[in-house]
Amino acid sequence: MYPSFPTTYEPVLTGRCPVNFSAISNVMDKTAHDCAAPLAALVGNVICCPQLSSLLHIFQGHYNGSSNKLVLENAVANDCFSDIVSILASRGANDTIPALCSVKSSNLTAGSCPVSDVATFEKMVNTSKLLDACSIVDPLKECCRPVCQPAIMDAALCISTRESAITADAGAVGLPNEMSVLNDCKWVVYSWLSRKLSLDAANTAFRILSACKVNKVCPLEFEQPSAVVKACRDVASPNPSCCSSLNTYIAGIQKQMLITNRQAINCATLFGSLLQKGGVMTNIYELCDVDLKDFSLQGIKSFLFFARISNSFSTLGISDKHLFVLLMCLLLLDQHTENKVCYFPLC
Repeated sequence: MYPSFPTTYEPVLTGRCPVNFSAISNVMDKTAHDCAAPLAALVGNVICCPQLSSLLHIFQGHYNGSSNKLVLENAVANDCFSDIVSILASRGANDTIPALCSVKSSNLTAGSCPVSDVATFEKMVNTSKLLDACSIVDPLKECCRPVCQPAIMDAALCISTRESAITADAGAVGLPNEMSVLNDCKWVVYSWLSRKLSLDAANTAFRILSACKVNKVCPLEFEQPSAVVKACRDVASPNPSCCSSLNTYIAGIQKQMLITNRQAINCATLFGSLLQKGGVMTNIYELCDVDLKDFSLQGIKSFLFFARISNSFSTLGISDKHLFVLLMCLLLLDQHTENKVCYFPLC
């Protein structure tokens, strides 16, 4: 009664990435599991991409663990990134996850960050403060009252300022923008942290930080709700036409992906603002008995969504019953394991 996942096989590697992948095998196994081929597109935003990002941070630090470098050179980064994707695919992961999660080989390099070695990093950054803030990340508090996130930002800002001093002396032109430099420097900070923390501690911390980032925005794409606006603009009491139009619209956006409760709050708020801009001033969520669960993966109503997406899996030979069991398991694991991604702090 259980869905069958792709069989594992021996990956074909480039042979040009000088690293012992077995040392981070557990993290790679978890990433392959969280990015399983049949479900990656549906759970990518919530489960797969945070874990893939964590793996890349850990790999970046592990690669140069005994040297003074915090990043990979461009040529080696291309080969290692290719090997990582090949190994994950050989263990059942979707081979399109780089595009799905918007990651590329250049993430393993210094990019536009001016600091890429341990000595310079530790000379410029208050590493004791950084390590104290990020050694243990509280899954409930970090998203509301962050401790590690601002410490990482401070460190990234600190090393990114070296660019200003260097380029001011050189009079350079055509430089990357400040945000690009800052983002690249954050990867350098993560690399340094991954060298200092155990694999489990680093993976747990990085997953929590990714969850905080993921939960800040609504990942769903909303088309203009013109039909809902037309049906609901002047209603003041429950109206069958309005509620039917609203439920049809919500059923459409539910098909895009699984989202967390925190994301659902943002999505419900965003959709509400679109309705208000269209002239719907009545709380039609209340009139039509629509609540947060209709936007999220929690609650009985959400399982109706699971049945609606089953057509996407017909070519994989996964039946509605199998899909329901699988997604139910994902939901329970997400709620009850220590590696859960979906956090529900009251901010």
